[in-house]
Amino acid sequence: MGSDFQRIVAGIPTLPNPPLPDDWLASEMAERRLLLQHARINPGRRVVEVGSGAHALTTVPVAHAVGPQGRVVALERARWQHFREVVGASGLGPRVEALRADARWLPLSTEAADLALCVHGIRSLGHNGSCTQVLREMLRVASRIFLAETLPVARTPAQQAHLSMYGLREKVLLASTGRRDDLAYRPLAELCALVEAAGGVVEDRQTLDVDLPHALAYFPRATIDRVDDPADRADLSARWDGAFEQIRRYGEDHPPVGLVLASR
Repeated sequence: MGSDFQRIVAGIPTLPNPPLPDDWLASEMAERRLLLQHARINPGRRVVEVGSGAHALTTVPVAHAVGPQGRVVALERARWQHFREVVGASGLGPRVEALRADARWLPLSTEAADLALCVHGIRSLGHNGSCTQVLREMLRVASRIFLAETLPVARTPAQQAHLSMYGLREKVLLASTGRRDDLAYRPLAELCALVEAAGGVVEDRQTLDVDLPHALAYFPRATIDRVDDPADRADLSARWDGAFEQIRRYGEDHPPVGLVLASR
């Protein structure tokens, strides 16, 4: 992971989140750092991050990459639960500006940054129209954009276990809370098509095998109890049981990740 970055991550306190393993945050940050090596982030750059999330999993690796003279504008609409705690513990807080905003209308000037990125966040940006608007805004505020997203591809039983559990999340969330989130993973060609629809020119696209554990698809079975329709509830419960058995037997690993680097 790199001794300096390893030291930074080691200084972040464990955030209990049963049934996740104690090292889940360090493992997820290691995965983000691996992905970001393909984003061409040089020290001193100004980076806009769309969808920083509750635990700053990408924010900390980006802040490390830009160095003391660089800056990260971390945008998030609602999920700030542990963000400041994690960034503060990393010691990289002076490099980070946290901004609450809807990414469809970024409160930033044109060409405000060198790079805008979204890592494991496309699935939370809504369906095509909303997602295209976000990408258009990213291209407005930065000359280049970088996307990284899990692909619906399994090459091992542990990757398939992740996909089986994750594949239930959108329907369960919609049926139990009325909220559309954790949308289905998109193929790499579809990610590129979204960028092009937003006016971007794809410079590089690739698939990366990260070879790391991943425990974030899991959700408690009891969540399904909030689904009103009895037939849907029974179907989702049976599918959850099958997915959980796969995780119990094989573990849960990151599927391959699609990377897209694009410019205006």
